[in-house]
Amino acid sequence: MNDLPTAKVRPASNWSAIWVLPLIALLIGGWLGWRAYSQAGIDIEVVFESGDGLQAGKTEVMYKGMPIGKVSELHLDNERGVVATLSMDKQSEPHLRSGTRFWLVKPSVTLAGITGLETLVSGNYIAVSPGPGEPARKFEALSAPPPLPDDVPGLHLTLLAERLGSLNRDSPVFYKQIQVGRVKSYRLADDQKTVEIQVFIEPAYASLVRKHTRFWNASGVTVNAGLGGLKLRTESLASIVAGGIAFATPENRSDSPPTDPSIPFRLYEDFDAAQAGIRVTLKLHDFESLQAGRTPVMFNGIQVGTLKELKINQEDPNFATAELALDPLGEDYLVEDTEFWVVKPSISLAGITGLDALLKGNYIAVRPGTKGKPARRDFVARPKAPPLNMDAPGLHLVLLSDNLGSLQVGSPVLYRQIKVGSVQSYQLTKNKRQVLLGVHIEPEYAELVNSSTRFWNASGVTLSGGLSGIEVKSESVQTLLMGGVAFETPDLKARVEGKIQRFRLYPDRDSAMLEGRTIRIRVDSGDGLRPGTPIRYRGLDVGEVEKLELSDDLSGVLLSARITQGAERIARAGSRFWVVKPELGLTRTANLDTLISGQYLQVEPGAPGAAPQSEFVALKSAPGEARSSAGLDLVLSAPRLGSIKVGVPVTFREVRVGEVTGFELGALADQVLIRVRIEPRYAPLVRSGSRFWNASGIGVEAGLFKGVRVRTESLEALIAGGIAFASPEDSPPAIPGQTFPLFAEPRDEWLGWAPKISLGSN
Repeated sequence: MNDLPTAKVRPASNWSAIWVLPLIALLIGGWLGWRAYSQAGIDIEVVFESGDGLQAGKTEVMYKGMPIGKVSELHLDNERGVVATLSMDKQSEPHLRSGTRFWLVKPSVTLAGITGLETLVSGNYIAVSPGPGEPARKFEALSAPPPLPDDVPGLHLTLLAERLGSLNRDSPVFYKQIQVGRVKSYRLADDQKTVEIQVFIEPAYASLVRKHTRFWNASGVTVNAGLGGLKLRTESLASIVAGGIAFATPENRSDSPPTDPSIPFRLYEDFDAAQAGIRVTLKLHDFESLQAGRTPVMFNGIQVGTLKELKINQEDPNFATAELALDPLGEDYLVEDTEFWVVKPSISLAGITGLDALLKGNYIAVRPGTKGKPARRDFVARPKAPPLNMDAPGLHLVLLSDNLGSLQVGSPVLYRQIKVGSVQSYQLTKNKRQVLLGVHIEPEYAELVNSSTRFWNASGVTLSGGLSGIEVKSESVQTLLMGGVAFETPDLKARVEGKIQRFRLYPDRDSAMLEGRTIRIRVDSGDGLRPGTPIRYRGLDVGEVEKLELSDDLSGVLLSARITQGAERIARAGSRFWVVKPELGLTRTANLDTLISGQYLQVEPGAPGAAPQSEFVALKSAPGEARSSAGLDLVLSAPRLGSIKVGVPVTFREVRVGEVTGFELGALADQVLIRVRIEPRYAPLVRSGSRFWNASGIGVEAGLFKGVRVRTESLEALIAGGIAFASPEDSPPAIPGQTFPLFAEPRDEWLGWAPKISLGSN
């Protein structure tokens, strides 16, 4: 029993692993405590005039859209207002200085616009703007957002005004009705006599402000009332509601240097006080009742400027020079075709004009020019109002007449004795042979005019008499006194041709209402043609020429003709006209009947259903005889022309394959260059080794033993001249424009060439 082992005894350890857990918990607790301390918010106090919109634990402090704090407590201070304790992020501590500003942002709707709109969703918040100074923990909140700081890129200016008017913070600043800036702030100046207005101009527009720029108050609506009515002026709808400022640089100060932002500008009461108008010089012949400083410059009933100065010409007292100041908004329209004239009351047979001048006095009217044309600043006034612009509502027509008669500007245009328009202008055509009248038809009557309309001079009276008595006809009393134009439209459903329609003005109704349709045909020459020359189709007269005149560019003759039969088919696109004249020659004789009856025009009607057309260009020859421009063009060089002329044939084995199209001297005048054209089908016959010779006339060879041999290419070549050629075997095709020598006669070797050339390919 003593064999059992003896136990080993060792002392127990005082350390246990369980003690590790409290150590870890202690370390974590210490780290959390340090982290909470390091990230703990900084409490500051901000005093607000009212606690409206502030909520403890909810209202945030925002900087550039990021939350950096929150209202933790609110309490009332009877002396200062509402004190808000803000818990700010630790990272904001360096920016909490005495110059830092706080203000409450909440929705605001004013005449200048809507601000703080985002707070409708997110709720009110406190905005902060860091500033300089010593570290601080107590602040006074602003009652409104601070003005835009001066370090923001752009132009910061000071304007001095006698009164603020309806200007407010954020009121717009305009340049040519484009907003380029806004009002930053305003305050009473130190002298307490003027108002200082701080203005900000966007960087993109800063260069528009120069040293001599003028600013004026463009707020609301400027109303000037008088016997002539009301004159309203405003810069924009925004300036009516919220006030605004406009500026411009006078025209004569366009070279003004950039402004110095430290020098304040004067803010004028209105545009007229600013005298920022564009200076324009106007030479006048009629300046009765015009007064400097009072006579307005009007456009469509709106004043756009003022007569600033009026001087009588010392050399010619019948003329005066006026200096106008016009609104800068119209600067782009003071160009070459701008027109001025004096408006005054006038009573004539054409009616009463300038009636508004009876109430407000004579004034100067202006019609703006076409934007984009060269600018101009000196003008000569028109003696009377110009005709309507082509873009004015209604229909604008051109009438051509042999004489003006008693027509004048303002003469009525009548349809069934109802006035539907008026004569706007008249002038001679470029060739000085006709009178061109500009006519305007009122918009509601424009549909009465189409391609079937006939116009005639309805001036005065028409007398017709016989054994049964005398008949007196007049279109109206007005046309009897001052002349007029009348028209009828047989087919109200006919098509309208062109944007600016042209019509002939007939001398009376009878000639205007003749049956048929008038067309114009352009020919190269009027030789042999005259009024009455017939137009024929298949041997029948279908019309005649009524008038001949030179074209405006003097390069042709225009025939005015009337188609009396088949006008619906003939006066259409695709119809072809040509002059038929006698042809006498050794090679061709045709149209001998015209030696007795005279020349005439032949017509070939266009396809059915083609579009109507009234202007045509005559062919130089009959359609079957017109030369094609297709084929192989070559040049032949010869020492002299001989009997070669345009149109003579070019033959191959005595078969006509082309013709001569022209000739000229070479560059050194030592050769004649003859141009020929080979028909497309026979173009493969011409090879690089081809030989051309003059086939005109006859060749005679004589000898004692072989006798006399006479050779000619053909009877046609014998009479009219011609060119022949031959081609060898295995020669590449000729290329367009290639030059060949033209020999005087062929060699026997050439006449023996008999190449096999397919006419189906090259």
